Amino acid sequence: MNLPKSLESLIEHFQSLPGIGPKTAERLAFYFLKENKMQAKSFAQALEKVSEDLTLCKECHNVSESELCSVCQDTSRKQNVVCVVENPLNLIAIEKTGYTGLYHVLHGVLNPLKGVGIDDLYIESLLKRVKKLYALHPDLEVILATNPTMEGESTAMYIKRVLRSEDMPNLKITRIGRGLPTGGDMEYADRSTLDNALQGRVEF
Repeated sequence: MNLPKSLESLIEHFQSLPGIGPKTAERLAFYFLKENKMQAKSFAQALEKVSEDLTLCKECHNVSESELCSVCQDTSRKQNVVCVVENPLNLIAIEKTGYTGLYHVLHGVLNPLKGVGIDDLYIESLLKRVKKLYALHPDLEVILATNPTMEGESTAMYIKRVLRSEDMPNLKITRIGRGLPTGGDMEYADRSTLDNALQGRVEF
């Protein structure tokens, strides 16, 4: 049986989303069919509004509805700490910890196998921003908070090398700690996790 073209199109659009397979795409499409038209229209309007209204903050490249995101507009935040993250979702996660400094969103990591190079990330703008902030705050700290993957580590190392090549002798560059999660049991941790926990130990 051939499905109506409009329904096939909706299924294809759902399936193009990350983590959505054919079966889930079909269930989502038929879900909207059985719901009232107002809900479907509301969903479509929300998608359209995101597409039209959202942009990237010109300062940190976080998602925003204006030139500057809410973080960059907040003058009460610490101006001498910049946390570098891979994407806006990582920013949201760190924000929940109570962190009160600034951010810089790279929108990815270096990945030659997937064709993602230096020019595909917001690394150059990070360097310019760090220079600008360092001139105002000589005690500036840059926290490299890319994920602990091979690509994340490579990206962090590259950024560190670039920043260290500049004339900013007092710049503090740190890497987020890795290791045992809160409530975790060492018995079930792998060797790499335990090693990272030991290497990332802090004074107690």
